[in-house]
Amino acid sequence: MQTLPEPAPLKPGVLRIIPLGGIGEIGRNMTVFELDGKILVVDCGVLFPEEHQPGVDVILPDFGYLRDRMQDVVGIVLTHGHEDHIGGVPYLLRLREDIPIFGSALTLAFIVSKLKEHRITAQTQVVAEGQRVKIADFDLEFIAVNHSIPDALAVLIRTSAGSVLHTGDFKMDQLPLDGRLTDLRAFSRIGEEGLDLFLCDSTNADVPGFTPLEKDIGPVIENVISRSKGRVVVASFSSHIHRVQQVVDAALANNRKVALVGRSMVKNMQIASELGYLKAEPETFVDLKNAISMPQDQVVYMSTGSQGEPMAVLSRMVNLEHEIEIGQGDTVILASSLIPGNENAVYRVIDGLTKLGANVVHKGNAKVHVSGHAAAGELLYCYNILKPKNVMPVHGEYRHLIANGNLAQQTGVPSERVLITEDGWVVDLVAGKADIVGAVECGLLYVDGKTVGKITEDDLKDRRILAQEGFISIFCVIDAQTGRIASGPEIRARAFAEADHVFDDVKPLIERAMAEAAAEGIRDTYAMQQVIRRTIGTWVAKAHRRRPMIIPVVITY
Repeated sequence: MQTLPEPAPLKPGVLRIIPLGGIGEIGRNMTVFELDGKILVVDCGVLFPEEHQPGVDVILPDFGYLRDRMQDVVGIVLTHGHEDHIGGVPYLLRLREDIPIFGSALTLAFIVSKLKEHRITAQTQVVAEGQRVKIADFDLEFIAVNHSIPDALAVLIRTSAGSVLHTGDFKMDQLPLDGRLTDLRAFSRIGEEGLDLFLCDSTNADVPGFTPLEKDIGPVIENVISRSKGRVVVASFSSHIHRVQQVVDAALANNRKVALVGRSMVKNMQIASELGYLKAEPETFVDLKNAISMPQDQVVYMSTGSQGEPMAVLSRMVNLEHEIEIGQGDTVILASSLIPGNENAVYRVIDGLTKLGANVVHKGNAKVHVSGHAAAGELLYCYNILKPKNVMPVHGEYRHLIANGNLAQQTGVPSERVLITEDGWVVDLVAGKADIVGAVECGLLYVDGKTVGKITEDDLKDRRILAQEGFISIFCVIDAQTGRIASGPEIRARAFAEADHVFDDVKPLIERAMAEAAAEGIRDTYAMQQVIRRTIGTWVAKAHRRRPMIIPVVITY
């Protein structure tokens, strides 16, 4: 990773752009725009933990840059309602609750519901495509874009330093289920006006061609359900309203009711129904308790857990910890893509469901999902329409950013005007030119229960050691005068897969090492603990090829 210096103080009239998350990763998207002492935030999402981050609930963008400047924040703009774009908002508002939030009707309904759980009352303003809003010196225009959730918006930010178009997540489905197209006419108008900087979704930049149509998924799901004789479970993201609509339509076509399973799924679909984004009669749905008692060929369960999350519905089914008991002849449809980093967890769930007798249908063996992100062909189209002076790929892992940058260059953007950044890197825009000018400290902010930001990489390393290698404690009472062991050593182990008697061989080694330390005049408690740790650590590594966590306790009298 390249190390950059701290940027110089921001000069008047210069627009500063700092991604605090979402660069080089899929998730926790957040970008800060700063001009003349005022700050605008676009999106504030979360990243879900991977296996090497045990005990972590979610991962936030690093708020460190903003922590002492919250009074300068004039607004939060949310491009759409997915967790990786809105999930961090409650934690940001803990630093200052009265920041105005701007977003579409559905996006704000999702965030208001989430904020209620955190007992936060926010100031919200609904915006729609074609609308312009002035916030401090930021002149915002909202543009309709198509994505895997309704009501997604791109935002054009006009300032005295230049104009910036931030796409959020988008694709260019020409036959969308809700009839809401990505507004290419607006893109064309922006291109003619002149665009100084383009922040473009990179998630599918390395996928050639065009993203398949969403409407092609419905018939496949309906066909799978029609061939299923037992219970059917469909798993997807709890905010994927289009997918739920397709499942509802397919269930009705096969004379089945729909049971929503999972707290977030129930909550989000209730909001979507109330706002008219999910179109279904109330009698279409049945609650889970009633569904379980119905003949299983008359119901479809719409659930969460498509990413193999340990506590989500699908994983609990695999572990036989859920009311829905998967068995021979049942069908499970994973109607979602694999988020990078979740592959192992998802395949474990698929394997577990298959072992229980289910027929598991997923993107690898049937067309039950299409992406919500623009592929290379669509991105080329955008570059040719917009003709941006500068490009900064966002939202994607490093290979996606590079692929997106290459597409920009193919359409004529000079290589030096394509800025491949990392989280915390600082870009200044002035007089139509964008340059990387430094970096601010920017790491991962872990949420562990009610604790935010207090869990460190060292803590996670300790947790991994405990999970993988086990724990050994050694208790000794030492005569302070002689430095020799008066009682002990007592050794106990947990998750070491060995009985305590195996440590009989190492006790003489500890006694000998402590005697040698005493002869050398060592009386410091910490130094004696280190002698014990080294002695048993060396023995365990040689005898058992393990590296457990070792906690020596020495008491002197």
